[in-house]
Amino acid sequence: MRMIPAPGLYMGTLRHRRFRPRAHAFTYGLFMAWLDIDAIPELMRQSRWTSYNTFNWASFDDRDHFGDPQQPLRARLADDARAHGVDVPDGPIYLLTHLRYLGYCFNPISFFFCYDRHGALAAVLAEVNSTFGEHRNYWLTAKNRQSSPGALRYRCAKTMHVSPFMGMDLDYEFVLSEPGPTLVAHMATLDRDATASSPSLFDATLTLDHQPWTPRAVRTALLRHPWMTAKVIVAIHWQALRLYLKQVPVFTHPARVRVPGAEATKQS
Repeated sequence: MRMIPAPGLYMGTLRHRRFRPRAHAFTYGLFMAWLDIDAIPELMRQSRWTSYNTFNWASFDDRDHFGDPQQPLRARLADDARAHGVDVPDGPIYLLTHLRYLGYCFNPISFFFCYDRHGALAAVLAEVNSTFGEHRNYWLTAKNRQSSPGALRYRCAKTMHVSPFMGMDLDYEFVLSEPGPTLVAHMATLDRDATASSPSLFDATLTLDHQPWTPRAVRTALLRHPWMTAKVIVAIHWQALRLYLKQVPVFTHPARVRVPGAEATKQS
């Protein structure tokens, strides 16, 4: 069991790799915030460049995460956990996420690390957002944990259309290190009937180093990446264009798929 890192920043890189049907890969630098969800307002007041639910260079806005923004995050987590049959421990909960920068936020994925009162990591929530304005929560617990010495490995079914270049008949595999001075978060998409030795279709890996939350560290990160989430969304669309030019097959959003005979049934 590791010591839980203090609130801070995780600096590092994000690598994406696609293996089939066309090889494609890229890496870019980024940083993410590491927040104690019960102390976010106080943390945001420590730098002149950060704020809570108000405009700033960097800010935490309750509307950027799932559930009712009028409720505290801990209450939202508890409600969502109950809906998924998960018991949330009563210890600290830390959130790895992007903040809102200059009024804009897009988080492809955020992780809530839920600890028990003794400091042991008991559950993780992966909050996934798509560019279609949809979101889905994936609870990573003992119920879907896979055997993997030295790492936290989980597998669950993909239940939301995220990339137009991947279908729905896939599983997600999450492989996480316990947060500490370094943090690695790896996610792969696998064919649903794939075995442990089967190759993945795609993977994404965050490789991060922890820094304490100080006004100087925040200022340095913002000067290096002044509009972090805009960089994220631009990178998503640029890479999508490159995949399109490589003639990677496109999958229609399930909500837009026309089922043969459906219109006739609807009109009759």
